[in-house]
Amino acid sequence: MKTALSVLLLQLAGVAAIIAEFIIPSFGLISVIAGALIVLSIYLVFTQVSSQMGFALILADLFVIPGAILFGVKVLERSPVTLKQQLKTSEGATSQKRGLEHFEGMEGHAITDLRPSGVAQIGRERVDVVTRGEYIEKETPIRVVSVGANAVVVESLDGMS
Repeated sequence: MKTALSVLLLQLAGVAAIIAEFIIPSFGLISVIAGALIVLSIYLVFTQVSSQMGFALILADLFVIPGAILFGVKVLERSPVTLKQQLKTSEGATSQKRGLEHFEGMEGHAITDLRPSGVAQIGRERVDVVTRGEYIEKETPIRVVSVGANAVVVESLDGMS
């Protein structure tokens, strides 16, 4: 009975180590440890129980370990330990303040140097803006060319950018 408990604990530790490999960057070291734990448990069954039980454990491992790893990955996917895969608008993520479309065509001036991004005063608001790649100096008059999903694009009105 003591051997069966040891084998079960080694198997569980091996699966837990494989799942830990997904969280902790170890360059495969944890996976090697996991493999060693599983091989040790199989060795114990072959040497202390019987060959027949050893083969049965190997057969069970072929199905149980991948299933346990898949289950562990699915649990981790919903865990606060892992990062979310996607930022969704429905969950409150935005790439830019909403309602900036009204700035299109408006004029203002650059508060900071635009290299190509910076801050501009448009109307009464400070807005994060970008140019189409050109450098625009601070205090230069600008016009909003377009408002996209993640950028308010401006151009210089001086023509000296």
